[in-house]
Amino acid sequence: MYFQSKSIASLAPKLLQTQTQTQRQIEERFISLVQSCRNLEKLHQIQAQTFTHGFFQSPFLAPKIIIAFFQFQKPNLALQSFQQIQQPNAVLWNVMFKGYTEIELHAETLQLFVCMRKRDVMPNEYTFTFVIKSCARTLRWRVGEEVHCIAIKTGYESNGFVGTTLIDMYSSVGIIEYARKVFCEMPERNVVAWTSMVSAYISIGDLEMAQVIFEWANERDAILWNSMICGYIERGNMEAARELFDRMPGNDRDVMTWNTVLLGYSNSGDIEACERFFEEIPEKNVFSWNGLIGGYMRRGWFLKVLCVFDRMLRSPSAMLNDATLAVVLSACAKLGAVNIGRWIHVFAETSGFGANLYVGNGLIDMYSKCGCIMDAMLIFRSMETKDVVTLNAMIGGLATHGRGLEALELFDQMLQEGERPDGITFVGALSACVHAGMVEKGYSYFRLMTDDYLITPWIEHYGCMVDLLGRAGLLNEAIEFTRRMPMKPDSVIWSALLGVCQVHNDVHLAKLVMNKIIKLEPEDVTNYVVLSNIYGTVGMWREVAGLKCLTRNTGIAKLPGCSFVEVGLQVVEFCSFDARHCKTPDIYQVLHGLKELLKSAGWEPNVYEAYE
Repeated sequence: MYFQSKSIASLAPKLLQTQTQTQRQIEERFISLVQSCRNLEKLHQIQAQTFTHGFFQSPFLAPKIIIAFFQFQKPNLALQSFQQIQQPNAVLWNVMFKGYTEIELHAETLQLFVCMRKRDVMPNEYTFTFVIKSCARTLRWRVGEEVHCIAIKTGYESNGFVGTTLIDMYSSVGIIEYARKVFCEMPERNVVAWTSMVSAYISIGDLEMAQVIFEWANERDAILWNSMICGYIERGNMEAARELFDRMPGNDRDVMTWNTVLLGYSNSGDIEACERFFEEIPEKNVFSWNGLIGGYMRRGWFLKVLCVFDRMLRSPSAMLNDATLAVVLSACAKLGAVNIGRWIHVFAETSGFGANLYVGNGLIDMYSKCGCIMDAMLIFRSMETKDVVTLNAMIGGLATHGRGLEALELFDQMLQEGERPDGITFVGALSACVHAGMVEKGYSYFRLMTDDYLITPWIEHYGCMVDLLGRAGLLNEAIEFTRRMPMKPDSVIWSALLGVCQVHNDVHLAKLVMNKIIKLEPEDVTNYVVLSNIYGTVGMWREVAGLKCLTRNTGIAKLPGCSFVEVGLQVVEFCSFDARHCKTPDIYQVLHGLKELLKSAGWEPNVYEAYE
């Protein structure tokens, strides 16, 4: 009996060890299941099994389940799981803080911190980092000060993570002296702390002090260099930015740094410097190409946009994205290059961008502006996801093509579905009213914009209303509407009125309007042509001759017309008497042949009238 009890006693530790190993294996299995779970319903099932097997309080498994709930964007379920833990450890608290902070639930982060303090749980450096970040995001720097005091009492103020986060918080609300105090009291400053302090001074526009701190830094990485370079670029000082870039060690220059300077040149309008710098970039990525394309787009050099796009496609290492296609489609719209736009449409479909929202919006805009409204409507109907830009493009396109009723139907449907219109939407709706001649509808939309959606009318909205009233023959109302505008009418408003005068052959009002236009844009010959046409329509030829003499004596000349022609997938620009094209002799030979054919048919073209 003695020997039997002794053998059982000797087996007890082994049985306990075996049981512990089995529990650990089960726990590890649960952890693996949670980490690989891609379905919320399955996660609930796994969590139920942890309760059944008694693992829901596990300090290793519980954080994994909470992290999974945050990944599924279910913070309430994460909080329920957290509250079921009787004594959550520091890791679990920080998992909650991190989860709330990453999904921008900063108020919940602060509430949880209050709860933590009430339960006398000791925060650590990660806790302070998350809580201070939430204070910064919500601009609650007074609460941040209290957290700062707690960090001092618990000895975490000198921690590098906490100190850096405090600098960011104080600088985010413009209290630089507090940020500087935290920085100076840090026993050890790493490159992150130096970067935060430099960024703090840049945020208030004190580049001189930011440069001083930058020069003091005993350690610099690519992020610190980029922060200082960006500071100068944001203030438009490209000379200082380039000087700093040239000082930057070669091993710190990554593609992001090159692209930052490139975009600086592009945004500043120095497109020639942008071109030169682009060629210097050793390894170009999609943002490098997009930076150059964007620079050309802002300058209105649409042909060059297409040339760079063609070069990009031919480059073996170049990868494009949806932003590239959207900008190039916009260039096609400006040029009327519908064939190239169609090619891009096919390219987008075969390259995985067919369902992309931005590409879809660009295609609607391109087809609408190139006169292919049916194609634009097909794209619109096929898009699964639409935003206000999509609706704006379609409403504006329909209005431009004289399909005002369809545009207004789409606008009304947009309102019924709860989509909030913006100022551009109302420009499209009012333009549709102009084309449909719906004065009362235009007034109702104008009031809807101001009263219901609290959108302050732009001068474009007033221009639409003036045009609407004028085309309807309500000239007095149009003039009165112009007088009641809160801003001074610009040349566009007066030109719209002049166009209305042309529709109704109102010479008296045309003279008054022209006097206003001359004060604003005396050298715009287009308005002189409109007035001359009004005089010619009513037979006032002496006044027509007087206008011609006036424009000649004052040196006002009509700019030569410029046209674009698509040949295959290439866009060619030409003006009157243009001889720049490489096949100019062949072109003029064909024109001469056409002229001879016309003569043989018995018609003699009046070339002198065309030249005038």
